Amino acid sequence: MQSFPSLPGVTKRVSDLGEFGLIERIDRLARASGGREPVLGIGDDAALLRHRADEDVAVSTDAFVEGVHFRFDQEAPATAGRRAMAGALSDLAAMGARPLGVTCALAVPPNAELDPVMNLFSGLIEAARQHDAPLAGGNVTRARELSVVLTVVGAVRRGRALRRQGAKPGHRILVTGTLGGQALQRARGRVRRAPTPRLQAGQRLAADRLASACIDISDGLLADLGHLCRASGVGAEVDAEAVPRPRSLGVVARALGRAPEDWFLAGGEDYELLFTVRPGAPSCEELSGRLGLPVSEIGRITREDLVLLGAPEPPAGWRHF
Repeated sequence: MQSFPSLPGVTKRVSDLGEFGLIERIDRLARASGGREPVLGIGDDAALLRHRADEDVAVSTDAFVEGVHFRFDQEAPATAGRRAMAGALSDLAAMGARPLGVTCALAVPPNAELDPVMNLFSGLIEAARQHDAPLAGGNVTRARELSVVLTVVGAVRRGRALRRQGAKPGHRILVTGTLGGQALQRARGRVRRAPTPRLQAGQRLAADRLASACIDISDGLLADLGHLCRASGVGAEVDAEAVPRPRSLGVVARALGRAPEDWFLAGGEDYELLFTVRPGAPSCEELSGRLGLPVSEIGRITREDLVLLGAPEPPAGWRHF
Protein backbone atom coordinates (compact mmCIF):
# COMPACT_ATOMS: atom_id res chain seq x y z
CA MET A 1 0.00 0.00 0.00
CA GLN A 2 1.36 3.41 -0.95
CA SER A 3 1.81 5.92 1.87
CA PHE A 4 2.58 9.63 1.86
CA PRO A 5 5.09 11.50 4.02
CA SER A 6 3.82 13.92 6.63
CA LEU A 7 3.49 17.54 5.62
CA PRO A 8 6.46 19.43 7.11
CA GLY A 9 5.65 21.84 9.91
CA VAL A 10 1.86 21.45 9.83
CA THR A 11 -0.80 19.30 11.42
CA LYS A 12 -1.98 16.42 9.23
CA ARG A 13 -5.53 17.60 8.62
CA VAL A 14 -7.64 17.78 5.48
CA SER A 15 -7.72 21.57 5.80
CA ASP A 16 -3.92 21.67 5.50
CA LEU A 17 -4.16 20.23 2.00
CA GLY A 18 -7.29 22.04 0.84
CA GLU A 19 -9.90 20.59 -1.50
CA PHE A 20 -7.71 20.29 -4.59
CA GLY A 21 -4.66 19.08 -2.69
CA LEU A 22 -6.80 16.29 -1.24
CA ILE A 23 -8.12 15.37 -4.71
CA GLU A 24 -4.55 15.32 -6.06
CA ARG A 25 -3.46 12.86 -3.38
CA ILE A 26 -6.44 10.59 -4.04
CA ASP A 27 -5.61 10.72 -7.76
CA ARG A 28 -2.01 9.71 -7.05
CA LEU A 29 -3.21 6.74 -5.03
CA ALA A 30 -5.58 5.68 -7.81
CA ARG A 31 -2.89 5.93 -10.50
CA ALA A 32 -0.35 4.05 -8.39
CA SER A 33 -2.73 1.16 -7.79
CA GLY A 34 -2.16 -0.25 -11.28
CA GLY A 35 -4.75 -2.13 -13.30
CA ARG A 36 -6.97 -0.88 -16.09
CA GLU A 37 -7.29 2.90 -16.32
CA PRO A 38 -10.37 4.84 -17.43
CA VAL A 39 -10.42 6.79 -20.69
CA LEU A 40 -10.53 9.93 -18.53
CA GLY A 41 -10.18 9.80 -14.75
CA ILE A 42 -10.02 12.20 -11.82
CA GLY A 43 -9.71 15.89 -12.71
CA ASP A 44 -12.60 16.68 -15.06
CA ASP A 45 -16.36 17.13 -14.63
CA ALA A 46 -17.00 13.40 -15.14
CA ALA A 47 -14.99 10.27 -15.72
CA LEU A 48 -15.11 8.49 -19.06
CA LEU A 49 -15.37 4.70 -19.24
CA ARG A 50 -15.47 2.62 -22.40
CA HIS A 51 -18.20 -0.01 -22.62
CA ARG A 52 -18.37 -0.42 -26.38
CA ALA A 53 -16.37 0.60 -29.44
CA ASP A 54 -18.42 3.63 -30.51
CA GLU A 55 -19.44 5.17 -27.18
CA ASP A 56 -17.92 6.26 -23.89
CA VAL A 57 -19.59 6.32 -20.49
CA ALA A 58 -19.49 9.51 -18.42
CA VAL A 59 -19.75 9.07 -14.64
CA SER A 60 -19.79 11.77 -11.97
CA THR A 61 -20.52 11.82 -8.23
CA ASP A 62 -21.73 14.80 -6.16
CA ALA A 63 -22.44 15.14 -2.44
CA PHE A 64 -25.21 17.44 -1.17
CA VAL A 65 -24.97 18.01 2.58
CA GLU A 66 -27.37 19.81 4.92
CA GLY A 67 -25.77 22.89 6.41
CA VAL A 68 -23.18 23.05 3.62
CA HIS A 69 -25.21 22.97 0.40
CA PHE A 70 -28.74 23.54 1.65
CA ARG A 71 -30.77 24.63 4.67
CA PHE A 72 -34.45 23.92 5.04
CA ASP A 73 -35.01 27.30 6.70
CA GLN A 74 -33.89 28.93 3.43
CA GLU A 75 -35.53 26.69 0.85
CA ALA A 76 -38.23 24.08 0.55
CA PRO A 77 -36.97 20.48 0.67
CA ALA A 78 -38.30 19.84 -2.86
CA THR A 79 -36.28 22.81 -4.16
CA ALA A 80 -33.19 21.44 -2.44
CA GLY A 81 -33.78 18.10 -4.17
CA ARG A 82 -34.13 19.74 -7.57
CA ARG A 83 -30.94 21.71 -7.00
CA ALA A 84 -29.05 18.58 -6.00
CA MET A 85 -30.08 16.79 -9.18
CA ALA A 86 -29.35 19.86 -11.32
CA GLY A 87 -25.82 20.01 -9.96
CA ALA A 88 -25.19 16.32 -10.58
CA LEU A 89 -26.63 16.31 -14.11
CA SER A 90 -24.75 19.49 -14.98
CA ASP A 91 -21.50 17.52 -14.90
CA LEU A 92 -22.90 15.34 -17.71
CA ALA A 93 -23.91 18.48 -19.61
CA ALA A 94 -20.34 19.76 -19.33
CA MET A 95 -19.12 16.55 -20.99
CA GLY A 96 -21.74 16.61 -23.76
CA ALA A 97 -23.24 13.34 -22.48
CA ARG A 98 -26.85 12.18 -22.45
CA PRO A 99 -28.07 10.81 -19.10
CA LEU A 100 -28.57 7.08 -18.66
CA GLY A 101 -29.46 6.98 -14.98
CA VAL A 102 -28.59 8.00 -11.45
CA THR A 103 -28.00 6.31 -8.09
CA CYS A 104 -28.30 7.95 -4.69
CA ALA A 105 -26.64 7.25 -1.34
CA LEU A 106 -28.77 8.74 1.43
CA ALA A 107 -27.33 9.42 4.87
CA VAL A 108 -29.94 10.48 7.41
CA PRO A 109 -30.17 10.90 11.21
CA PRO A 110 -32.56 8.34 12.74
CA ASN A 111 -34.60 11.09 14.42
CA ALA A 112 -35.00 13.17 11.25
CA GLU A 113 -38.57 14.09 10.35
CA LEU A 114 -39.84 11.98 7.47
CA ASP A 115 -41.74 14.64 5.49
CA PRO A 116 -38.74 16.87 4.63
CA VAL A 117 -36.71 13.83 3.56
CA MET A 118 -39.47 12.55 1.29
CA ASN A 119 -40.13 16.03 -0.12
CA LEU A 120 -36.44 16.37 -0.92
CA PHE A 121 -36.60 13.09 -2.82
CA SER A 122 -39.78 14.21 -4.55
CA GLY A 123 -37.92 17.21 -5.99
CA LEU A 124 -34.86 15.11 -6.79
CA ILE A 125 -36.85 12.45 -8.65
CA GLU A 126 -38.96 15.05 -10.48
CA ALA A 127 -35.82 16.74 -11.82
CA ALA A 128 -34.32 13.39 -12.81
CA ARG A 129 -37.48 12.39 -14.68
CA GLN A 130 -37.56 15.70 -16.57
CA HIS A 131 -34.15 14.87 -18.01
CA ASP A 132 -34.79 11.17 -18.63
CA ALA A 133 -32.38 10.06 -15.91
CA PRO A 134 -34.17 7.38 -13.88
CA LEU A 135 -33.23 6.86 -10.26
CA ALA A 136 -31.87 3.32 -10.52
CA GLY A 137 -30.87 2.52 -6.95
CA GLY A 138 -28.45 3.49 -4.22
CA ASN A 139 -27.89 3.08 -0.51
CA VAL A 140 -29.32 4.28 2.82
CA THR A 141 -27.34 4.69 6.04
CA ARG A 142 -27.76 6.51 9.30
CA ALA A 143 -25.58 9.53 10.01
CA ARG A 144 -25.33 12.62 12.18
CA GLU A 145 -26.48 14.90 9.35
CA LEU A 146 -28.66 14.59 6.27
CA SER A 147 -26.88 14.19 2.95
CA VAL A 148 -27.46 12.74 -0.48
CA VAL A 149 -24.64 11.55 -2.73
CA LEU A 150 -25.67 11.30 -6.37
CA THR A 151 -23.83 9.31 -9.00
CA VAL A 152 -24.94 10.12 -12.54
CA VAL A 153 -24.12 7.97 -15.54
CA GLY A 154 -24.28 9.17 -19.14
CA ALA A 155 -23.09 8.24 -22.61
CA VAL A 156 -21.33 10.21 -25.32
CA ARG A 157 -20.13 9.21 -28.78
CA ARG A 158 -16.52 8.08 -28.71
CA GLY A 159 -14.14 10.96 -29.32
CA ARG A 160 -16.86 13.62 -28.97
CA ALA A 161 -16.84 14.24 -25.19
CA LEU A 162 -16.34 17.85 -24.15
CA ARG A 163 -13.33 18.41 -21.91
CA ARG A 164 -11.66 21.22 -20.00
CA GLN A 165 -8.52 20.71 -22.05
CA GLY A 166 -8.38 22.14 -25.58
CA ALA A 167 -8.62 25.93 -25.36
CA LYS A 168 -5.92 27.80 -27.32
CA PRO A 169 -4.84 31.45 -27.43
CA GLY A 170 -7.22 33.39 -29.65
CA HIS A 171 -10.23 31.19 -28.93
CA ARG A 172 -13.39 33.06 -27.90
CA ILE A 173 -14.88 32.51 -24.42
CA LEU A 174 -18.65 32.02 -24.37
CA VAL A 175 -21.27 31.34 -21.72
CA THR A 176 -24.90 30.21 -21.82
CA GLY A 177 -27.78 31.91 -20.00
CA THR A 178 -27.19 34.40 -17.18
CA LEU A 179 -24.92 34.27 -14.13
CA GLY A 180 -25.49 35.31 -10.53
CA GLY A 181 -29.11 34.26 -10.18
CA GLN A 182 -28.50 31.59 -7.56
CA ALA A 183 -26.24 33.89 -5.52
CA LEU A 184 -28.96 36.55 -5.73
CA GLN A 185 -31.51 34.15 -4.25
CA ARG A 186 -29.17 33.16 -1.44
CA ALA A 187 -28.49 36.82 -0.62
CA ARG A 188 -32.23 37.42 -0.34
CA GLY A 189 -32.39 34.59 2.20
CA ARG A 190 -34.76 32.35 0.24
CA VAL A 191 -33.98 29.98 -2.63
CA ARG A 192 -37.16 29.46 -4.64
CA ARG A 193 -35.90 28.20 -8.02
CA ALA A 194 -33.46 25.50 -9.01
CA PRO A 195 -31.20 25.99 -12.05
CA THR A 196 -31.58 23.94 -15.22
CA PRO A 197 -28.71 21.66 -16.26
CA ARG A 198 -27.82 22.47 -19.87
CA LEU A 199 -27.88 18.90 -21.11
CA GLN A 200 -29.24 19.50 -24.61
CA ALA A 201 -26.85 22.38 -25.18
CA GLY A 202 -23.90 20.26 -24.09
CA GLN A 203 -24.96 17.39 -26.34
CA ARG A 204 -25.26 19.78 -29.31
CA LEU A 205 -21.83 21.27 -28.64
CA ALA A 206 -20.37 17.77 -28.57
CA ALA A 207 -22.24 16.39 -31.57
CA ASP A 208 -21.35 19.34 -33.80
CA ARG A 209 -17.78 19.70 -32.47
CA LEU A 210 -18.46 23.34 -31.69
CA ALA A 211 -16.50 23.73 -28.43
CA SER A 212 -12.73 23.47 -28.06
CA ALA A 213 -13.09 23.22 -24.25
CA CYS A 214 -16.01 23.25 -21.81
CA ILE A 215 -16.86 23.33 -18.10
CA ASP A 216 -20.04 23.98 -16.13
CA ILE A 217 -20.24 26.93 -13.75
CA SER A 218 -20.59 25.48 -10.27
CA ASP A 219 -17.91 27.31 -8.25
CA GLY A 220 -18.30 30.71 -9.96
CA LEU A 221 -17.31 32.07 -13.38
CA LEU A 222 -13.75 33.10 -12.60
CA ALA A 223 -13.01 30.01 -10.49
CA ASP A 224 -14.28 27.62 -13.15
CA LEU A 225 -12.60 29.53 -15.96
CA GLY A 226 -9.42 29.15 -13.93
CA HIS A 227 -9.96 25.36 -13.87
CA LEU A 228 -10.40 25.33 -17.65
CA CYS A 229 -7.32 27.49 -18.20
CA ARG A 230 -5.14 25.29 -16.00
CA ALA A 231 -6.30 22.16 -17.81
CA SER A 232 -5.58 23.79 -21.18
CA GLY A 233 -2.32 25.47 -20.14
CA VAL A 234 -3.52 28.95 -21.17
CA GLY A 235 -4.66 32.29 -19.76
CA ALA A 236 -7.76 34.37 -20.37
CA GLU A 237 -9.03 37.94 -20.61
CA VAL A 238 -12.61 38.52 -19.42
CA ASP A 239 -14.74 41.63 -19.93
CA ALA A 240 -16.91 41.91 -16.81
CA GLU A 241 -19.36 44.21 -18.60
CA ALA A 242 -20.07 41.48 -21.17
CA VAL A 243 -21.03 38.85 -18.58
CA PRO A 244 -24.82 38.25 -18.79
CA ARG A 245 -26.74 38.62 -15.53
CA PRO A 246 -30.34 38.89 -14.30
CA ARG A 247 -31.81 42.37 -14.74
CA SER A 248 -32.56 42.77 -11.05
CA LEU A 249 -29.11 41.73 -9.85
CA GLY A 250 -27.55 45.20 -9.76
CA VAL A 251 -30.53 46.79 -8.02
CA VAL A 252 -30.69 44.12 -5.31
CA ALA A 253 -26.92 44.16 -4.80
CA ARG A 254 -26.89 47.91 -4.22
CA ALA A 255 -29.87 47.66 -1.85
CA LEU A 256 -27.99 45.05 0.20
CA GLY A 257 -24.71 46.96 0.08
CA ARG A 258 -23.05 44.29 -2.05
CA ALA A 259 -20.97 44.46 -5.21
CA PRO A 260 -22.91 42.80 -8.07
CA GLU A 261 -19.72 41.33 -9.55
CA ASP A 262 -19.37 39.22 -6.39
CA TRP A 263 -22.46 37.36 -7.59
CA PHE A 264 -22.09 37.13 -11.38
CA LEU A 265 -18.32 36.54 -11.33
CA ALA A 266 -17.98 34.41 -8.19
CA GLY A 267 -21.48 33.39 -7.05
CA GLY A 268 -21.56 29.82 -8.33
CA GLU A 269 -24.25 27.13 -8.68
CA ASP A 270 -25.72 28.63 -11.86
CA TYR A 271 -24.80 25.46 -13.80
CA GLU A 272 -24.52 27.29 -17.10
CA LEU A 273 -21.94 26.12 -19.63
CA LEU A 274 -18.68 28.02 -20.05
CA PHE A 275 -16.96 27.03 -23.28
CA THR A 276 -14.44 28.19 -25.85
CA VAL A 277 -14.67 28.18 -29.63
CA ARG A 278 -12.06 28.49 -32.35
CA PRO A 279 -11.68 31.59 -34.56
CA GLY A 280 -14.23 31.40 -37.37
CA ALA A 281 -16.77 29.51 -35.24
CA PRO A 282 -20.44 30.53 -35.56
CA SER A 283 -21.58 33.83 -34.05
CA CYS A 284 -23.31 34.00 -30.67
CA GLU A 285 -26.60 34.57 -32.48
CA GLU A 286 -26.18 31.42 -34.56
CA LEU A 287 -25.00 29.41 -31.55
CA SER A 288 -28.01 30.61 -29.57
CA GLY A 289 -30.25 29.21 -32.29
CA ARG A 290 -28.42 25.89 -32.37
CA LEU A 291 -28.34 25.45 -28.60
CA GLY A 292 -31.82 26.78 -27.93
CA LEU A 293 -30.77 29.32 -25.28
CA PRO A 294 -28.89 32.64 -25.10
CA VAL A 295 -25.13 32.57 -25.67
CA SER A 296 -22.83 35.51 -24.83
CA GLU A 297 -19.18 36.19 -25.64
CA ILE A 298 -17.30 37.39 -22.57
CA GLY A 299 -13.61 37.29 -23.50
CA ARG A 300 -10.68 35.62 -25.21
CA ILE A 301 -8.16 32.94 -24.38
CA THR A 302 -4.61 34.29 -23.99
CA ARG A 303 -1.21 32.69 -23.47
CA GLU A 304 -0.99 33.22 -19.72
CA ASP A 305 -2.67 34.76 -16.66
CA LEU A 306 -6.35 35.42 -16.07
CA VAL A 307 -7.10 39.14 -16.53
CA LEU A 308 -10.41 40.74 -15.56
CA LEU A 309 -11.42 43.97 -17.30
CA GLY A 310 -14.08 46.43 -16.16
CA ALA A 311 -14.50 45.35 -12.51
CA PRO A 312 -12.49 44.86 -9.34
CA GLU A 313 -11.42 41.32 -8.54
CA PRO A 314 -14.26 39.63 -6.61
CA PRO A 315 -13.80 37.18 -3.74
CA ALA A 316 -12.66 33.70 -4.71
CA GLY A 317 -15.32 31.25 -5.83
CA TRP A 318 -16.58 28.36 -3.72
CA ARG A 319 -14.05 26.29 -1.81
CA HIS A 320 -14.88 23.44 0.57
CA PHE A 321 -11.80 23.97 2.75
